[in-house]
Amino acid sequence: MDTREIAQVRRFNRVVTQAVGALDQSYLERGRPLGEARLLFEIGADGAEARALRARLGLDAGYLSRLLRSLEAQGLIEVVPGRPDARRRRASATTTGRAEIAAYDALSDRLAASLLAPLDPARRARLVAAMGEVERLLSAAAVEIAPEPPASAEAQWCLGSYFRELADRFEGGFDPAADRSAPAADLAPPNGLFILARLGGEPVGCGALKRIDDATGEIKRVWTAPPARGLGLARRILDRLEAEAGRMGFAVLRLDTNKALTEAHALYLKAGYREIGRFNDNPYAHRWFEKRLAG
Repeated sequence: MDTREIAQVRRFNRVVTQAVGALDQSYLERGRPLGEARLLFEIGADGAEARALRARLGLDAGYLSRLLRSLEAQGLIEVVPGRPDARRRRASATTTGRAEIAAYDALSDRLAASLLAPLDPARRARLVAAMGEVERLLSAAAVEIAPEPPASAEAQWCLGSYFRELADRFEGGFDPAADRSAPAADLAPPNGLFILARLGGEPVGCGALKRIDDATGEIKRVWTAPPARGLGLARRILDRLEAEAGRMGFAVLRLDTNKALTEAHALYLKAGYREIGRFNDNPYAHRWFEKRLAG
């Protein structure tokens, strides 16, 4: 990696941490450091499970427990066993905690305004646009992609969301029972693979691979959740599936798609797939593609 790029990232980090007051022991002059303030914000008025907070913020379990105990000692939150699973602790803001969250919101707005105020409108617009781009790129870098059992709750959530979207977009709708091209048994080892993309511990996309024969695999169920679109996630999922296909010994990958999914057509063509004739009996497919894997 280019050492100049690394140096720029480090300079950026120093500027941002100083500008937002991350180094202050009393963040926004409310008597506690940024870590506790951020955790209180994430708990919010609706509360959150400790497990979800840990995944969302990428915190060590021990450190999260210390932060929760500190906020609880300050009377800002209550941590109680979850129901029905008591091991899944849930943190909820108290009345005092909700008032503190409101105070942080007002002060955070004031801090953001103070960063923008010295700039003229043109530079202000540039800064806001640059911040949006940095946010999107950092989010893209934070996505984790890993194998997942296709029957897991998170995998089923992704597939259910994907199928509902297909039902909305396909002419005549979509019935998962009528699409027998990718039963769950075909998407699990040794004949297949299901992968899940997570951002902040939450599922944001999926993809699958199934065996057609010893040399040929088929790509299935590539989907990205709407909030994660624009991050290049679909291409990353496709690249991961291709890498896994190579490890499984496939020389060729095939896939099908519906005529309504024009963005998918563009993705596959850009990734080096070529259009071929029909190779399956999927009732929802209108176009079929193939790619020979390098090596």
